[in-house]
Amino acid sequence: MVRDNTDLPLASTFTVFDAQDSGCLSYGVEDAGRRWFVKKATTPQARLSLIRAAEFHTAVQHPAIIRPEQVLDGPDGPVLVYPWHDGTVLNHATRHGSDRTALVRFQQLPLPDVEAAITRILDAHLAITAAGYVAVDLYDGCFLYDFDRRQMWLIDLDEYRPGPFVLDADRLPGSHRYMAPEEVVRGAVIDQRTTVYTLGRTIHHLLDSPHGSRGSPAQAQLVAHATRATPGDRHPAVTTLVTAWRATLTT
Repeated sequence: MVRDNTDLPLASTFTVFDAQDSGCLSYGVEDAGRRWFVKKATTPQARLSLIRAAEFHTAVQHPAIIRPEQVLDGPDGPVLVYPWHDGTVLNHATRHGSDRTALVRFQQLPLPDVEAAITRILDAHLAITAAGYVAVDLYDGCFLYDFDRRQMWLIDLDEYRPGPFVLDADRLPGSHRYMAPEEVVRGAVIDQRTTVYTLGRTIHHLLDSPHGSRGSPAQAQLVAHATRATPGDRHPAVTTLVTAWRATLTT
């Protein structure tokens, strides 16, 4: 819902995120006993991202995806107001570098907790795929984990786009640790197989640990299949990947 920006709950700001390289300014505010995460653009490119995000959240709903409760009509474009969720971003990426302390902590959780978090991410992407979207700029900075409740949330899916589409730029935004080869090739087709690759990298990184991979041989084989360089050699669809993943679970 789009509302006038006078509805913005600015009674008290308790934290500010102003070192992101996305061109967005975000902050936590409290109003009438509720906490909110407010995100607005400071650059033209960020404005386009938030317009895209508002459209994405209109089309896609899943319990793991934190979606805005309000989209305000601000002078610099939409202002997205999300309910605040407690948790720690697994990769706190800023202009000053990346802090993956929380990722290392997550990787050392009991394996069933890690697998449950991965399953939740994959299930969310079933809903995303069903809505006709493909993943763009998914990486560990999009994973908000509540260590107390053992709950995974997805945030900052601002670059997700309807697909398939043909890449009309030199590259898509994203972390090279998660990006498929075709995401840096002008004219390449970006489709579900691209999302499969990114999810395969997600499984790999979340199962990894300072002492090596904790995944089973079946999970390692799944990751290898999902992240093959040629799109046609991967799982053909997100549903296929998720089915294969569930077959590797022992509990």
